Amino acid sequence: MHRLSRRYVSAARRAPTSRYRNASAASISSSTLVFDSAVGSDNNTWYSAITRGKCDTARHSAHLNLKSGLFLGSRCKSTAAASDSSNPPPPPAEKYEYQAEVSRLMDLIVNSLYSNKEVFLRELISNASDALDKLRYLSVTDPQLLKDAVDLDIRIQTDKDNGIITITDSGIGMTRQELVDGLGTIAQSGTAKFLKAVKESKDAGTDNNLIGQFGVGFYSAFLVSDKVVVSTKSPKSDRQYIWEGEANVSSYTIREETNPENLIPRGTRLTLYLKRDDKGFAHPERIQKLVKNYSQFVSFPIYTWQEKGITKEVEVDEDPVEAKEADQDEKIEKKKKNTKKVVERFWDWELTNETQPIWLRNPKEVTTEEYNEFYKKTFNEYSDPLASSHFTTEGEVEFRSILYVPAVSPMGKDDIINPKTKNIRLYVKRVFISDDFDGELFPRYLSFVKGVVDSNDLPLNVSREILQESRIVRIMRKRLVRKAFDMILGISMSENKGDYETFWENFGRHLKMGCIEDRENHKRLAPLLRFFSSQSEDEMISLDEYVENMKPEQKDIYYIASDSVSSARNAPFLERLLEKDLEVLYLVDPIDEVAIQNLKSYKEKNFVDISKEDLDLGDKNEEKEKVTKEEFGKTCDWIKKRLGEKVAGVQISNRLSSSPCVLVSGKFGWSANMERLMKAQTVGDTSTLEFMKGRRVFEINPEHPIIRELNAAYKSNPDDEDALRAIDLLYDAALVSSGYTPDNPAQLSGKIYEMMGTAISGKWSTSGVQDTVLQSPRVEVLDAEVVEPIQADGQK
Repeated sequence: MHRLSRRYVSAARRAPTSRYRNASAASISSSTLVFDSAVGSDNNTWYSAITRGKCDTARHSAHLNLKSGLFLGSRCKSTAAASDSSNPPPPPAEKYEYQAEVSRLMDLIVNSLYSNKEVFLRELISNASDALDKLRYLSVTDPQLLKDAVDLDIRIQTDKDNGIITITDSGIGMTRQELVDGLGTIAQSGTAKFLKAVKESKDAGTDNNLIGQFGVGFYSAFLVSDKVVVSTKSPKSDRQYIWEGEANVSSYTIREETNPENLIPRGTRLTLYLKRDDKGFAHPERIQKLVKNYSQFVSFPIYTWQEKGITKEVEVDEDPVEAKEADQDEKIEKKKKNTKKVVERFWDWELTNETQPIWLRNPKEVTTEEYNEFYKKTFNEYSDPLASSHFTTEGEVEFRSILYVPAVSPMGKDDIINPKTKNIRLYVKRVFISDDFDGELFPRYLSFVKGVVDSNDLPLNVSREILQESRIVRIMRKRLVRKAFDMILGISMSENKGDYETFWENFGRHLKMGCIEDRENHKRLAPLLRFFSSQSEDEMISLDEYVENMKPEQKDIYYIASDSVSSARNAPFLERLLEKDLEVLYLVDPIDEVAIQNLKSYKEKNFVDISKEDLDLGDKNEEKEKVTKEEFGKTCDWIKKRLGEKVAGVQISNRLSSSPCVLVSGKFGWSANMERLMKAQTVGDTSTLEFMKGRRVFEINPEHPIIRELNAAYKSNPDDEDALRAIDLLYDAALVSSGYTPDNPAQLSGKIYEMMGTAISGKWSTSGVQDTVLQSPRVEVLDAEVVEPIQADGQK
């Protein structure tokens, strides 16, 4: 709300039906669009709705549903002649000096205040709309105010050759005194504050886009103009006055309009003579684009002067040689061949804006197709949204909004947070203000939500400073976030599960980031999260489904962080939990672990990382633990002495069943997965890394044969080199299986090779020698037979 001076209030009381537009309220407006005689003085053919002359109203005004007449959009050919030399000379113009603050204000506007010049048109159209609103309000009690011109509209005409823009409205108009008060002075209540704010923002190097905050809408015309001429007529006065001012000049003039060609029945006409560098704004196409962008939903029709064309068929002269050769029976066919289509160009008024925004309609009357069409048209999308929400909030703050959840991520999966988005279009009283936000209306993790927000409680022009400090904006933000969560929850509860799978694939990381950034909305975020688990490796489950599947004696929600489902499934930490049929969540996204740690609990169930020390599975047996500690306690001390500073301690594990040992992280330190992620950071802090990874606990499984052998080795010969080397190799193997990265992979490889060499030394080579011996040809040994000598004839 703008603060009005006593002078303004007293003047408004004295003349309640006049259009009193003090600069502190939002400045000046405009009236019916026309080129004056200076604009149409070139040799080109122009069509105008105001100049006198030949007019063909029946032919091209029907499609606009306009009446013929001065303000009613007739297509007329300009044949204005020069003024009659017999007319009496116009009365002399009176010269006025700007108030000192206005002069300083204009200097700031023109030279340093704004970086986006195109907002001038938005400001002047908004002023024209205010003038029409005031006239419509006053005409309820005084219908005579509308007698001169019934239609209430805004018309914009351009002359791109000469760099002139004319903005005309048929609103309330102003008297001579109102011109002096409204355009020559500025309310004292806002002057010092405005100048002080500009100085402070300059010193701080912040964005100076403060247009409209202190009622400087009219002066924005000097952003692009060297000279501004305001021609205005109030319905309470029989005279029309002209205000004329130039940039960088400390004075202005006011005179009475005496030229009959330039008289208007009611309203205000602004003529902007553009600077050399800004003459591009005088192109009809650019004006039309700016109107559609900023003022598309102004409640009054806005017409722009556009070039159009009509396709006609015209006859073409027949070639004499071809005519002689042609047969007389083909006259009709030849007649058709001797015509061609041409486009006749002309200028006419074209309705540029839509007067009924979709968000002002009753949601029950808007179809899904209309919502989807508005979404595609507004945000240049090609696919329908996953969901939409049309709502109105009333009470302390009132605004209307339509929000959408896109079907596809526009930023890509790698960039989960884009601090600069154009997904939310902010309107104030149906005038587009901005779509450049950095978390003011939505938290950054909901930056993917698209939509429009229309508020009547914000000032017409909103700077980033206002958005950050305004209590109204903070209330709007809370309600918008709540509606966005309701919309996403509706997708998750839909019968078509594929919709939420699509949403989670595109925007799941955004919600996980919300768990880190937005503690206030943890209860709304947690039910929307999805994870894989030890009992659902192919389909993600919600936390609600996990809680429903919990065992009666289970008190906590167990999870393990890893780089993939496969590595999580094979981690040694899960062995005892899988035996007890306890479900474990797999956090395989890099952001998962941090998100869960920020949530801390869900439905009074704490999240527990099974890869950290002091894991309680609810099955403690104190007598068994006491016996085991007596048996393996000294062995644990022996192993700790061997490992030294590598581990903070050696304990007996209650989470292992098949593995001999495992390496767990400290209760308040990084897990193996987090340590791996932090090492991968390009700008990681090595000092912090060493501190956070310092505490590691080596847990052994007393039921495993290797641990039993080491226990026996300690009791028989604790200094045995083979046993000590086995301890080193166990630690390195546990380091790898637990997800850590060895400090010296080559040394680990050497230990494995040495152990392998000891285990297989001579095993296959000895067997090979024996096989060779067995396979060699055998030498047959024959026993000698003893033969006694016999003499012949019985004699020896």
